[in-house]
Amino acid sequence: MAAAAITLVAPSAMAHDEIRSSDGAIDNAESTHVHHQHGGDHGHLPATSSNVRVVGKAAVNQDKEGRVADVGVHNGYAYLAAFSDPNCQKGGVYVFDIHDPTAPKQINFIRTGINSYVGEGSQVVRIDTPKFTGDILAFNNEICGTAGPSTVGGATLVDVTNPKVHKYLAEGFGDFDPVGGFGAGVAHEVHSVFVWDAGDKAYAVLVDDDEAADVDIFDITDPRTPVKVAEYDLLHDFPQIGQAAPANLTQVFHHDMVVKKIGGRQVMLVSYWDGGYVLLDVTNPAAATYLGDTDFASVDPELLESAGISAAPEGNAHQAEFTADNQYVIAADEDFNPTVLAGATDDGTSFRASTGDSTPQLGVGEQISGTAVYVGRACPGDTAVPAGGAGTQVAVVTRGACAFTEKVASVAAAGGYEAVVIANREGDCGAFGMTVAGSLPTFSVDRRTGFSLFDKEAAYDETACQAGGDTLDGSLIPGLAVGATGDVVTLTSSFDGWGYVHLYRNGTGKLAELDTYALPESHDPDHASGSGDLSVHEVATSPTRADLAYFSYYAGGFRVAKIQDDELVEVARFIDEGGNNFWGVEVFAHGGREYVAASDRDYGLYIFEYTGP
Repeated sequence: MAAAAITLVAPSAMAHDEIRSSDGAIDNAESTHVHHQHGGDHGHLPATSSNVRVVGKAAVNQDKEGRVADVGVHNGYAYLAAFSDPNCQKGGVYVFDIHDPTAPKQINFIRTGINSYVGEGSQVVRIDTPKFTGDILAFNNEICGTAGPSTVGGATLVDVTNPKVHKYLAEGFGDFDPVGGFGAGVAHEVHSVFVWDAGDKAYAVLVDDDEAADVDIFDITDPRTPVKVAEYDLLHDFPQIGQAAPANLTQVFHHDMVVKKIGGRQVMLVSYWDGGYVLLDVTNPAAATYLGDTDFASVDPELLESAGISAAPEGNAHQAEFTADNQYVIAADEDFNPTVLAGATDDGTSFRASTGDSTPQLGVGEQISGTAVYVGRACPGDTAVPAGGAGTQVAVVTRGACAFTEKVASVAAAGGYEAVVIANREGDCGAFGMTVAGSLPTFSVDRRTGFSLFDKEAAYDETACQAGGDTLDGSLIPGLAVGATGDVVTLTSSFDGWGYVHLYRNGTGKLAELDTYALPESHDPDHASGSGDLSVHEVATSPTRADLAYFSYYAGGFRVAKIQDDELVEVARFIDEGGNNFWGVEVFAHGGREYVAASDRDYGLYIFEYTGP
């Protein structure tokens, strides 16, 4: 989903010190889930079932596809997150009684604030502290539309000791540092939340969408009055997690996490997008220490093995868990874009580019070519975008001052252009991904590349760009007039597969990667479109069998894999008639048997039992 040009560079060159942008850049956890494909890209693989029994299922009342997000299970109840609805009014959590797993029944709906919704965060934990004993539902709050007096950001804690009669304990708690953009009294948006009981103390860790210090830890020993005890910018605080190559991994931010007691320590496993997976000792949350982390290989190992294609990995460390015996980490990289872009000019310059999420896409092997025409920022109120002239032309736009969607609309209104290329601005400079809608194919490039399209690379100064104070208003390419023409630009799309799974040996320092696992179709160019999203989303490991893991694979359905000789081997699968769109998976026990709850984005709750060997 963050396009093909995004990779982690050396820490000194990271753009991670900047707070998130509002123009549509993919630079925080929330932006990884706002694009159209979460519930779009219709089509699915054929129905299939092997070594899986559907124990029960139940639909939620919904008014659009993609209404359901994550799922949590506790003490005979399932809690399904309610994602943003068309009017941005009905976010919250559906509660299902699953004491009879064959007949789930909705018994409650716990609302969050108006213009707020729930996504990755839906977890129920029993805590027993001197201040509180009971079952706590924790969920995240992200904001859609315009924030109002009833809008909440941050996270919310609810007493669900009696799930039919819930009691709010803390609504919208979080980081109130003045960088969120939603006004006083609204905490930073939170993409996910995880709670753990540490004995006399209990804690919650939040994914802060709004600033670089995006690992926020709160003491919730008294869940009615959460207190922030620490916040961390992992790349800054633990620079050893950085890697100098591949050079496309530049989007480094907190996406998800779990905490587990291992060997007497509370160990947090953080999914840090292009920064990989990071292990921290949070026994003292106010003084977290580094334990280990993963690096992405220079060549994508799954793509090379399954498709024989040598390309840089996408990154996108999305979510991970420890196995029951703590010997392994199983990690899910989410990637919604199965193609990668290569750019070239007629004077021999080559470059990488990313594609916008909701603009016309180039299919595998397709290309677009035209003469570069500089059109400035292309924002309302700026110098008008000149109409395209004779021949095929590509509009080159400078990022800044307005949203990407507005820029594309300005170019489309001027007419005469085949595509839009948006070059980064001062103060950011590097590669970036975009959430953008429009009628023209739209691509993003780093700022140096923007200069090179007009043979001005000698005038580009990386140090000056990084130090530039122009972080929001945009900056024009110096000495280049609107309407100036440059090189002939060609962009070519090639296949690089959907998101997949890693198997790591748990330990300290750099974790050893043992194997990868992907659906066969997800690394087949024939399924780059038309079969739905074939990326993995989440993994849930069995608490009783150290060799077993369950996966939600969006349109790829529900999958089960075993660890055999340090390799992941698929042993079960399920896709329903008409297809599935699975977001979350959660393991639970009932009557001495192990079951898995899975949340289908377009339907509701499924309950599975693995029946294989």
